[in-house]
This record gives sequence, structure tokens and C-alpha cells, in this order.
Amino acid sequence: MMNLIPGVDATASALNAENIRMDVVAENIANAYTTHGADGQPYKRKVVSFEAMLDPAGTGQTTVQVSQVATDNSPGETIYDPNNPDANKEGMVQMPNVNLSTEMVDLMTSSRAYEANLAVIRDARQMASKALTIGH
Repeated sequence: MMNLIPGVDATASALNAENIRMDVVAENIANAYTTHGADGQPYKRKVVSFEAMLDPAGTGQTTVQVSQVATDNSPGETIYDPNNPDANKEGMVQMPNVNLSTEMVDLMTSSRAYEANLAVIRDARQMASKALTIGH
């Protein structure tokens, strides 16, 4: 089957990858103050990595996919909060390693990339539609 809108597969893969990235950033933001996860430890920030893949169908197009969602094991800040149930005997609490400013920048960057890819699909669709009307 001939693809009337070349590049849409690559753009669609980028949309999917950015959607996953936004979900991970939202999870990081939601857990910015989670000091006691299922494993009993503070939440650890997750980071999305992308990779370019040559289309296996042999079209020569490159697609984007999430290569991994890794856990950032750097330590979070330790704060004094003796009323927190996770405080040690000195009243110190190990916080998650999530920086809300960094997460908001990541969210805005991902959102803009998503919007740009949507614009590419919209424009390609309009061009294909005009090309079909020219032929008639």
C-alpha cells in the first residue's frame, strides 16, 4: 500500500514517544513529595531516553521510540521534619530526587515537541488533500 503522506509514520512515532515522556514527567511531579514508596524508600525520578530507528519495512524513514525509562538513583534532599512518619530519630527525612522546576521545563519541552509534530501531520494531510483535488 502506498503511503500518500510520507513521513507520517516517523511523526506518529515521535508523538507516541513524547506522550510517554509527558506521562513519566507527570508521574515524577505527582510523586515529588512521596517519601515512602512501595519499596519503603523515597520515590526516585524517572528519565525517558529516545532513540532513532531505521524503519524495518525498508522505506528508509527513521522513526523515534523510547529506548528506556531509567530510574535516576541520585539522592534527594534531606530535610528536617520530625513530624513526618518517615523521619529518622534525628527528625531528618530523605526526600525524592525530583526537582519541580526541572520537571516543568521537561513537561513544557515535551508538550511543544508534541504540538510541533501534530502540526506536521496536519500540514501533510492538507497537502495530500490538495494534491488529490489537483488530480481530478
